[in-house]
Amino acid sequence: MATPFEQLDYLYMPSADVSADSAYFTAVLGGRLVFAVEAMGTRVAMIELSEAPPRILLTDHLEGDRPILVYRVAELGAALRELENRGWEREGTLEIPQGPCCSFRAPGGHRIAVYQRTRPEVEEHFVGRRDF
Repeated sequence: MATPFEQLDYLYMPSADVSADSAYFTAVLGGRLVFAVEAMGTRVAMIELSEAPPRILLTDHLEGDRPILVYRVAELGAALRELENRGWEREGTLEIPQGPCCSFRAPGGHRIAVYQRTRPEVEEHFVGRRDF
């Protein structure tokens, strides 16, 4: 059975203290802080622990304790139809800076999202930004 998932691009992780967690991921684990953005009452930091994905997104607005695994797909509509044909149930559709996205929970509570990368240049806009 073929899979619509191309690549795990992001681990979207809840954080009670994005600044402290970013410091740990960089100083202790040796990661590279790509950006640390504060806007509209939300903090988000992107960390690279390796040259290859996934990148870690630490954020203070994500509810719950489990991260969301964010996978890139070639075409979101086709991927959603394929997953729905297998019994998958949509939880929420939203826009992330990189493009349209849809998230869901697996029966065991694991959180997964799929997105179509329609705006690949947007991430570069934030690189090097340090709001906190």
